[in-house]
Amino acid sequence: MSNTNNRTGLIEVHLAVLLFGGTALFSKLIPLSALNITFLRCIVAAVVLAILVKSSKQVLSLKHKKDYFIAIILGVIVCSHWVTYFASMQLSSVAIGMIAFFTYPVMTVLIEPLINKTQLKWVDIFSGLAVLFGVILLIPEPNLDNDITLGIIVGVFSAMLFTARNILHKKYFTDYSGPHAMFYQTLVAVIFLLPWQDVSTDDLTLHTSGLIILLGIVFTAAPHALFTSALRYLSAKTVGLVSCLQPFYGAVLALIILGEQLSMQTLIGGSIIVATAIFETQQNHKRNKP
Repeated sequence: MSNTNNRTGLIEVHLAVLLFGGTALFSKLIPLSALNITFLRCIVAAVVLAILVKSSKQVLSLKHKKDYFIAIILGVIVCSHWVTYFASMQLSSVAIGMIAFFTYPVMTVLIEPLINKTQLKWVDIFSGLAVLFGVILLIPEPNLDNDITLGIIVGVFSAMLFTARNILHKKYFTDYSGPHAMFYQTLVAVIFLLPWQDVSTDDLTLHTSGLIILLGIVFTAAPHALFTSALRYLSAKTVGLVSCLQPFYGAVLALIILGEQLSMQTLIGGSIIVATAIFETQQNHKRNKP
């Protein structure tokens, strides 16, 4: 029975990570701005996540009044992360945007000691320098007039936002399931982005609307539900290591569907960043072992 559960968990986490990787493709497939894509995605995701929460017989309301304030902060950070995530890929490419974003695992191990007031380890500093070197290799020229360079900077900023969200979520919002937490964060994102979105009915063709629904249901709500389910059967280490495959899955999907090619310099820089993320995930698991 245990082996069956492990296999189920592995299938769920790989499928979730594959879908998370596929999310990036919509930055190129949907002919809208990053802000409008995020706004529409969050509308669809919030509705689906609310249905998932209610179908699992959970109440939609939060346990404490202060949790609503935390949910607002997390929602604003998440929607800012998603807007910059899509903008990064629209400026550069799916692979480069995802690799730049995947600096977040190392950012987390560098920032968490400051939050928790623990000592920063030299190995983590070395990891930070390795990631910095990997990012430098991605940059074609040190010029903000170059869209790829700008896309990398925006992608790293998106990673900073995601890091902040994860640290705050872990500290203040772990009493709630993944779908429940993401329902509030997507709902807040919709409200927060409403004044700035400029989607018109002419923009929402049948093709674009179909892609938005696909993004909101299959590539947002579904992977979060699968990810949460996988955590019931697998260790945090296994889930973390599989998550490091996200840039690989995204790059392969971009190659197959969009025809995006990778330069040797991008491959080397990306490999350094992803390898460091895998290393830090393993190190983090060892430190957190009871």
